[in-house]
Amino acid sequence: MAALCGRAVVCSLAGLLVLFVSVLLIRTYTWPERAVRQWHWKEPSGMELMEEEKEQLIEALKGAIRIPTVSFSEDKQNTTALAEFGKYIEKVFPNVFSSKLITHEVFGNYSHLFKVNGSDHTLQPYMLLAHLDVVPATPESWEVSPFSGVEQDGYIYGRGTLDDKSSLIGILQALEFLLKKGYKPCRSFYIGLGHDEEVFGHRGAKIMAEELKNRKVKLAFLVDEGLPVIDGIIPGLNCPVALIGITEKGSLTLKLTVNGSPGHSSFPPLESSIGILSAAVSRLEQNPMPNKFGEGPERAMFEHVASKFVFPLNIVMANLWAFSLVVSRFLAQSSSTNAMIRTTTALTIFQSGIKSNVVPPTATATVNFRIHPAQTVKEVLDIVRKTIQDERVELSVMNSFDPLPVSSHDVESVGYQILQHTIHSVFSGAPSAPAVCIGNTDSRYFVPLTNNIYRFNPVILKKEDLNRIHGLNERISKEALERLVQFYFQLIQNADIDKIPIPHRATHEL
Repeated sequence: MAALCGRAVVCSLAGLLVLFVSVLLIRTYTWPERAVRQWHWKEPSGMELMEEEKEQLIEALKGAIRIPTVSFSEDKQNTTALAEFGKYIEKVFPNVFSSKLITHEVFGNYSHLFKVNGSDHTLQPYMLLAHLDVVPATPESWEVSPFSGVEQDGYIYGRGTLDDKSSLIGILQALEFLLKKGYKPCRSFYIGLGHDEEVFGHRGAKIMAEELKNRKVKLAFLVDEGLPVIDGIIPGLNCPVALIGITEKGSLTLKLTVNGSPGHSSFPPLESSIGILSAAVSRLEQNPMPNKFGEGPERAMFEHVASKFVFPLNIVMANLWAFSLVVSRFLAQSSSTNAMIRTTTALTIFQSGIKSNVVPPTATATVNFRIHPAQTVKEVLDIVRKTIQDERVELSVMNSFDPLPVSSHDVESVGYQILQHTIHSVFSGAPSAPAVCIGNTDSRYFVPLTNNIYRFNPVILKKEDLNRIHGLNERISKEALERLVQFYFQLIQNADIDKIPIPHRATHEL
């Protein structure tokens, strides 16, 4: 009798296993292609650059890199360079500055706002954003001087080649080329060039956004810097994938302070201010914020491109209902993917002490958190306090904001569809997917003007390129720069569509 019961249990378990595997395989190999829009209008022509135009584009970026528009802090910027940059773009893009279609204004002395007036005033305008300031860069460890704009082995090197002067030059150069061809847009659009994005954007983009709000401007959509076309960054993806940031993480910068008594190093206290603070920040590093995979748009990202993963990862990604825990733990192993799934903790500044034989009375540390869309500033603060568990450590908020709203990204979203269509056209049919932008951009100030903000950099990035952003030897290939201009050239024309196309099932996925 016991043997019969045992065999029955085994058979039942085997049956359940077969059913489970069948469900996995059916879901994987009948995974639906995403609905995309059929464009019932004449496709605008792409841009084939002549050799002279290619050289013009390359020289435009090189010249921009050579102007050191560095932002050190909110109160310390290279204002001489910022002013020079304004004169530079006026010289390099004469049609943009002289066209009767375009109005130009300056905000905060150095930020630029252009309005390109379209012929159809019934169409809601859109906006393209970029910024002209860069983070500091010292020559040490760079292969070339960071502000030399040197061309080497098919690459242009220099601070800002990826963040964000390439996009700025790309937008203006695309518009310059279009104007030379006699282009007149149907849909009006704005171009905003902020001068202090790297130091919170309070005097540039924020002022522009407030002025547009005062003018009662509403935008159909907005495209700013953000996520790239990734290639080889997520293991198992067998093709480049364009990631479109439909939200961005929030941010919290905390100052941690420990106050003690000064003393001589010959009879130090049992616990110094440095020791107490070191223990506190160590606890923050050793206890990362909770894994939030599946609670934000990052799950949709993997589902959108499930069919692009190699076997057996395609099965896993098409069945996250069963494998989300495994995937989340796998993503946590790499810093580049770990940032997608949780609030990150970065210890950025530690200060204390003035002399080798003096025990300092005070120690301070600055910690920056980039907040996952499933959390808030308040929730992160509560976790920090529980993790440190030491009342001697004072916490003060230097700046903070919650994660941004999630922008629409379905077949009814005209801005998202225009962006997808342009990506598909320019990047040889590369699939795209909604994602979380892990950095912060000037676009957050424009939330009152539109529900549709998309953060995308039209550049293919490989894993080895990621650390170049804000790091050493920042560069962009000449080929990538040309494609970037082609992207904006095409996007501006695609945005002239007057209504959302009819959805249909395609044999490919955008």
